[in-house]
Amino acid sequence: MACRSNPMAIYLKYCSLIVISFIFLLFGVHVLVAAYQVNDPYTFILTFFASNFIILFSAALMVGFILRMRHRLRMGPNPAPPPSDPECAGPNHEKKTAD
Repeated sequence: MACRSNPMAIYLKYCSLIVISFIFLLFGVHVLVAAYQVNDPYTFILTFFASNFIILFSAALMVGFILRMRHRLRMGPNPAPPPSDPECAGPNHEKKTAD
């Protein structure tokens, strides 16, 4: 695993995940609208709660991906590696060996 990833690939990943979650959000709204066309009360309740579940998850994921991308943009194009990552440690770092 590389210490520093390509920033463009990271932005592309988050943008594609945001688009996918937005598509599922639209699908959930479509199912919600379709739920009001159902005449059976039992089917209406099931469809209504299923659509709200889809909307809730897709909206929560979209907000999470947006916040991650915003955090990544604030960190800059090449953030420093985490200090606990042994692959990204400096030259004076001693690797632990199994005895």
